[in-house]
Amino acid sequence: MTQKTFADRLREDRRLVLLRLLAEQNGYRANSSTLHSGLHHLAVAGSRDDVLTDLTWLGEQGLLRVSEVVPGVLVAELTIRGQDAASGMTAVPGVSRPSAR
Repeated sequence: MTQKTFADRLREDRRLVLLRLLAEQNGYRANSSTLHSGLHHLAVAGSRDDVLTDLTWLGEQGLLRVSEVVPGVLVAELTIRGQDAASGMTAVPGVSRPSAR
């Protein structure tokens, strides 16, 4: 078994936080700029490029539906699978699993 680097763990945590932020939104949607601000507010490290990369990756995993409304701004919408990952109902490699409540 390979050990994860700190950067790997940070990326997985950031992806979980993005899913959880979307789960809190009315309509389960937000744009990449708003999500970047949410990460900053929660002291989760990530550049705008990190957010765009993570949203694209989460979309490829079927956790989000992603569309580019204007160049450089993505709109992400949580899927049922994404909501399950955000709540810990399913485990997805590459996304941290939330702690038990």
